[in-house]
Amino acid sequence: MIGVDWGTSNFRAYRLAPDGAILERRAAPRGILQVAGRQFAETLRGEIGDWLDGGEDRVLLCGMIGSRQGWQEAAYVPCPAGIAELAGAIVAVPFEGARVRLVAGVSAQDQEGVPDVMRGEETKIVGLAPHFGGGGLVCLPGTHSKWVTCRDGRMMGFATHMSGEVFGVLREHSILGRMMRQGPTDWAAFDLGFARAGDPGGWLHHLFGVRTLGLAGRLDEAAAASYLSGLLIGHEVRAELPEPAVVHLLGEPRLTEQYARAIEGMGGRVRLGDEDAAAQGLAAIGARVDWSR
Repeated sequence: MIGVDWGTSNFRAYRLAPDGAILERRAAPRGILQVAGRQFAETLRGEIGDWLDGGEDRVLLCGMIGSRQGWQEAAYVPCPAGIAELAGAIVAVPFEGARVRLVAGVSAQDQEGVPDVMRGEETKIVGLAPHFGGGGLVCLPGTHSKWVTCRDGRMMGFATHMSGEVFGVLREHSILGRMMRQGPTDWAAFDLGFARAGDPGGWLHHLFGVRTLGLAGRLDEAAAASYLSGLLIGHEVRAELPEPAVVHLLGEPRLTEQYARAIEGMGGRVRLGDEDAAAQGLAAIGARVDWSR
C-alpha cells in the first residue's frame, strides 16, 4: 500500500509493507496550495507513478487533500473517534489505475458548543496511540496546534490553538516584526516570554510589551522573536495544562523543543512521539479499509 500525508504545504509519501514497515519514502513541497488548477490526480501520479507502475494499486491519503480546498471533501467524523470510525468513513476518489481513498478528518465541540476540526492529525494520533497505551493528552504543535484527549485509542475531544499562525502574522505583518531578527531560539528570552504569559492583563496586552521592551532597550531584535514565541506558547500551554500532566508531543524539532520547555515549565512531563506516526497511522487505517468499496 502507498500512504500519503498531503497537507497545505507539503506532500509526503510512503510505500508500506503489509506489516506497516516503511519500504520507501519521499517528500516534496507540493502541498495543496502549490497544486495549480486542482490537478491533484496529475500531481499524485507525478510523485508516485513509479510505485504504481511497480504494482502498487492501493493509495490512502490523509491531510488537507481531503478538505474543501483539496481533491475531494471528506466529511468529518465526530468525536469520540478512533481507527474503526476512520476506516469506516473512507472516501473513494476516482483515479485511473489505482484505488485511491481519503481518510476523513475529525470534529469536536468545546464546552460552549463551538466546533473544532482537524485533518491529518487524526492519522498521526492513530499511529501514536499504540506507543502510549491509547490514553492521555497529545500535543501536536504547528501552525494550528492541536491538544487531543485520548482514551482507549480513541480521540475524545480536542482544542486547536492558532499560535503558530498568529506568530507568523505578527512577525511578517505587524509593527512587532519590524523589531525582530529571526535566528536560533534565545532561551533566556523565550523563558521571559513564557513567564510573562502567567501575569495578569491578557495576551493582547502582553503582546505590546514585545515592542515596548525593545523601545526601552530591554529586548534586542535577535531575542524578540524568541520572547514572542515564549509568550504565545506560554498562553497556549497554560490554557491546556492547568495542572501537571504527561503530554505526548509530536512535531517539527524546533517547535517541539519549545513546547517541551513550556510544558516542563508548568510542571508537566513530555514523551516524544515517533516522527513516522503519520505513516504508521496510514498503515493501521489501511489495514482496516474495505478496498472493494
